[in-house]
Amino acid sequence: MYKSIYLKKGKEESLNRFHPWIFSGAIHHMDDNIEEGELVNIFTASNEFIAVGHYQIGSIAIRVLTFSKVEISYDFWCDRLSSALKMRQNVGIADNNVNNTYRLVHGEGDYLPGLVIDCYGETAVMQAHSVGMHVCREEICRALIKVMGERIKHVYYKSETTLPFKAELGQENGFMYGGTDNDIAIENGLKFHVDWLRGQKTGFFVDQRENRNLLEHYAKGKSVLNMFCYTGGFSVYAMRGQAKLVHSVDSSAKAVELTNRNIALNFPDDLRHEAFCEDAFKYLDNNDNKYDLIILDPPAFAKHRAALRNALKGYTRLNVKGLQRIKHGGILFTFSCSQVVSKEHFRNAVFTAAAQAGRKVRILHQLHQPADHPINIYHPEGEYLKGLVLYVE
Repeated sequence: MYKSIYLKKGKEESLNRFHPWIFSGAIHHMDDNIEEGELVNIFTASNEFIAVGHYQIGSIAIRVLTFSKVEISYDFWCDRLSSALKMRQNVGIADNNVNNTYRLVHGEGDYLPGLVIDCYGETAVMQAHSVGMHVCREEICRALIKVMGERIKHVYYKSETTLPFKAELGQENGFMYGGTDNDIAIENGLKFHVDWLRGQKTGFFVDQRENRNLLEHYAKGKSVLNMFCYTGGFSVYAMRGQAKLVHSVDSSAKAVELTNRNIALNFPDDLRHEAFCEDAFKYLDNNDNKYDLIILDPPAFAKHRAALRNALKGYTRLNVKGLQRIKHGGILFTFSCSQVVSKEHFRNAVFTAAAQAGRKVRILHQLHQPADHPINIYHPEGEYLKGLVLYVE
């Protein structure tokens, strides 16, 4: 059915524990002329079948789709997508009257490594992080349309920046199905413009939905600073939470413009909000003892393990600034979305920052990614978002 790849002796141990990655160093030999993105059968050194997956040039050589000897067909994609939808229905995220913004497929967390699908109202944004998923995109799109039925009328493919550059796929973003100019999605009753054309990720950071909801409950009567605001998600929730004032800061003029559009969409002509296009560290240095509630939600400081040490220094430095500048009795929401930064790493960085800032700090909440970003229990690397809510004296 498919070409074959054979592992070195003993290298099947992680697969026996259902880990979905095979690294290039585990491969003993393979059939000739296997192309990048091709589906392959995996065999142990003793010639026993163990998995089917997508082959790719690089450190992660194979992303496993199934540990059963089955054909990866239209029916396979329909079954996996149906399972993903059912889970989100069962936990109350999909088919929710006040929320049509959610992640339908979260890569390994939904047993579809290399694939992300986010839903924004009637538009699904599909993103491939592996050549194999890119190769299968048309069939996946057809399965998506069938499984989602009337829920989805448009499918936008956005993989220009997520596929390996060296694969030379000539990929362009665009609609695979339908097409619309309506970019407004609803999250917990609030409206947001979603820039799936030019925005980061699939256009919106869906993973902070529950953490934004928590922030709303702390915002009443407070002066709020939202650093690295991007689309202004935390700012919009703070406004609904009856904050006294909300300031949004980002070094990107495009992000500041999008934040202002989202504030205007929900709170037109509300003078409590103001946005600034400025460097985060510079802004914090110039605004001491002004805010009761500060959100530090920076982009990933480390995208690979080699950058971990510098990333932890960056998180410490940023949190020192936040802890020094916040008012006494203030609340700090601080996050890391770097996968290679563990919960322990991040907590130690914040602990170090608290000591350097010389403030009394108590942890109120330990935050993580929501249920529509599930973690495959056999793939702990999928736990990437971590956060702390701190009370600062």
